[in-house]
Amino acid sequence: MGMLGPTDSLSCPIHRIGVAGPSGVGKTTLCRTLSERLAVPTVEIDSLYHGPEWTRRPSFEADVDRFTSAPEWVIEWGYNAVRSMLNERMDLLIWLDHPRWTVVRRVVARTMVRRLRRVELWNGNLEGPLWTFFTDPEHIVRWSWRVYGEYKAKIAELLAGPDGERLTVVRLSGQRQVDSWLAGPFAAAAARSIREVPSSPPAEE
Repeated sequence: MGMLGPTDSLSCPIHRIGVAGPSGVGKTTLCRTLSERLAVPTVEIDSLYHGPEWTRRPSFEADVDRFTSAPEWVIEWGYNAVRSMLNERMDLLIWLDHPRWTVVRRVVARTMVRRLRRVELWNGNLEGPLWTFFTDPEHIVRWSWRVYGEYKAKIAELLAGPDGERLTVVRLSGQRQVDSWLAGPFAAAAARSIREVPSSPPAEE
């Protein structure tokens, strides 16, 4: 269906939603907002990927498969290993294409708060010491900076691929556009949305 902006009406289903963007852009926050407003499940995809000591969980693909086999969900559009699966199952992809410095500011603030408050993440993991920004090329802040420019090409590839004609992608740049879209096109689509939940058979007397 192509690319939409923050004021374009949504005519696609909104039962299975992905949220794309670099680390720190606000994907998880938006997933939670969409989940609450639609009353559908969500899960942090990082929690399915990261095991203790930041190791990769062997059940990652199976867990994503299980979660996205449900009729309704919201999840971050991440990890190459499962991206094709998500592409085939999504109805709608929200691309958070915020300015680079907005993303940097958010990911730095988030990382510092998590480290200073010793916030436990997934499976007992904690953010590393702040000085590892200078020594670890995979540090989350450096990673977010490095992959920032890749999403334009990834979205273009998605739209040009076999799922492109079916999928709708909404591009939102900046928090004002996110808020406007939530209050406008998304709210209207949510109000129209009819849950496709099979009715239970009547109980026998």
